[in-house]
Amino acid sequence: MDILKIEHLSKIYGKGETAVKALDDVSFSVKKGEFVAIIGPSGSGKSTLLHMLGGVDRPTSGKVLVDNTDIYNLNETQLAIFRRRQIGLIYQFYNLIPVLTVEENITLPLLLDEHKVDKKQFENIVKILNLQTRLNHLPNQLSGGQQQRVSIGRALISNPAIMLADEPTGNLDSKNSSEIIDLLKMFNKTFNQTLLVITHDERIALQADRVIAIEDGRVAKDEVIRP
Repeated sequence: MDILKIEHLSKIYGKGETAVKALDDVSFSVKKGEFVAIIGPSGSGKSTLLHMLGGVDRPTSGKVLVDNTDIYNLNETQLAIFRRRQIGLIYQFYNLIPVLTVEENITLPLLLDEHKVDKKQFENIVKILNLQTRLNHLPNQLSGGQQQRVSIGRALISNPAIMLADEPTGNLDSKNSSEIIDLLKMFNKTFNQTLLVITHDERIALQADRVIAIEDGRVAKDEVIRP
């Protein structure tokens, strides 16, 4: 079953002679539970692609379907709600709310929706992420690796259709990088969580089920590594 479909996606910034085509007619699909790495040089369009998939920025043309919902047919309010519930976003620089505790940061998507937190699910995620003793800490009291674990917890708490990670280890040392990727792989395999990771690190890309290479805004290669 395809959980994500991208159809003829294009994004152009600017107009006329100064126009820049960041994405150029990109199409592919991702099956539920797949781990896909998206690679490409700086300026290739891979981060723009992630923003389109995550509902953060609207395309110039084309479609993004997440769990059969064409997300760009939604208005801004509907899109914000859908993104919060169905798309888990993990950024290189964590994007945690500095005045909220670890527990509040993780449960924020549910609190914004005025949904009750499933205590058992929350405790399970916190245990896997090894954050049990950090729940009342603020982000500035955590290491980089711990902050990224919190952002993973926040991305997972709503049981999203897809999880998108933009250079999730780019701000971490090698030890923490390995631990974060191992955690993402564990959630992918154990919970069948669909995972797309943008990375420039070939070692990370080779751990995925599939690698999509973006060059000059187009799909240059789409290779299955683990069928």
